[in-house]
Amino acid sequence: MSNVRTRSEQLFASATEVLVGGVNSPVRAFRGVALDEPHKKSPIFIERAEGPWLYDADGNGYIDYVLSWGPMILGHADPKVKEAITAQVQKGTSFGAPCGLEEQLARLVIQAYPSVEKLRFVSSGTEATMSALRLARGVTGRDDVIKCEGCYHGHGDSFLVKAGSGVATLGLPDSPGVPADLAKHTLTVPYNDVDAMRAAFVASPGVAAVILEPVVGNMGCVPPEPGYLAAVRALCDEFGALLIFDEVMTGFRIALGGAQQHYGVRPDITTFGKVIGGGLPVGAFGASRKIMGQLAPEGPIYQAGTLSGNPLAMAAGIATVSQLIARKDDYAVLAARTHRLASGLADAARAAGHEASFTAVGSMFSFFLRATPPRNWQEVKASDAATFRRFFWAMQERGVYLAPSAFEAGFTSFLHTDALVDQTLSAAREAFAALR
Repeated sequence: MSNVRTRSEQLFASATEVLVGGVNSPVRAFRGVALDEPHKKSPIFIERAEGPWLYDADGNGYIDYVLSWGPMILGHADPKVKEAITAQVQKGTSFGAPCGLEEQLARLVIQAYPSVEKLRFVSSGTEATMSALRLARGVTGRDDVIKCEGCYHGHGDSFLVKAGSGVATLGLPDSPGVPADLAKHTLTVPYNDVDAMRAAFVASPGVAAVILEPVVGNMGCVPPEPGYLAAVRALCDEFGALLIFDEVMTGFRIALGGAQQHYGVRPDITTFGKVIGGGLPVGAFGASRKIMGQLAPEGPIYQAGTLSGNPLAMAAGIATVSQLIARKDDYAVLAARTHRLASGLADAARAAGHEASFTAVGSMFSFFLRATPPRNWQEVKASDAATFRRFFWAMQERGVYLAPSAFEAGFTSFLHTDALVDQTLSAAREAFAALR
């Protein structure tokens, strides 16, 4: 492929005049992978996407392992999703009023998630987690929340304490603008550490909820150790707190029924993200009838949104989730292919003399430039981020698009064939050889 990115660089320079940092989400600025070399400082601007491919403004094509940060499990521009969106556009793009599509999508989600008996649509994963926490606080009458270091649950004030994702990429431990009086109600513990979780419960009598990425995706893909999720479930029951699974990434991705199906642990509240809208701006949170019955207009806990249940997102979601339900038996094949990809990346790194390990759960994966797979944020930070930055650009030059951060998970779609995995691994061997 061509290494020319002139148009992307021009677009970025122009965008910085009117957009903060030239982007609308910090990790897109590529600061986590910037090198002091020509054409390796600014982001790639994408012009179109189809199937497993991205195409930039200069006409370069890339095998995409970011997939809009997870939701495009059917690949980009899925024909049935496009057809559903096109048909809905003719009928209207926003009503601010109920429509039948909302019920149809809700029933499909509930069909796949037995822990969810009712849900509320919102417009983003951040909005879903913020609303889920308010619901948990309202139901329990308590204020504190326990989260894990390196887990990212959106940019809500309560969650920007020892967060992962873009916060980690930019080296920001916390965010100014979060009141200390609010931050004190967020208790942080290492992921995969049951003893630390118990100590947090003992230290605070006012824990309303534990919120977890059941498989962490925002410090790379870090799976729970055997028994960890069940132990957290038991602690919540013991201390009268609710368990929130943030399945914004894992929902409909590591299994049709998400992490709760994969690991057999049922949360009290579940949050969902863009996959339930085919990649359009949408989110949701759901729980039992009893818990959701505390939400307005049935109960006193208020939450609202003008664009919630947007008909375009609902139409795209119905087309997406109905296909995923029909393809539930294909998840095992996708998981095996993803495991081969992740293990192959680690093998390529080791063959070039680097310490390397990998993780893969369903169609989420990471490879880490460290000898053993990390269990928590402190171990993730010990990875060789400097080498990753150079590897990232070497893969770009060979037509492979990875997340522009050493602290993000990768994703595959049903359209990432064995041949594309082979092509990716061949590129990785070449890339690591070039780094010598």
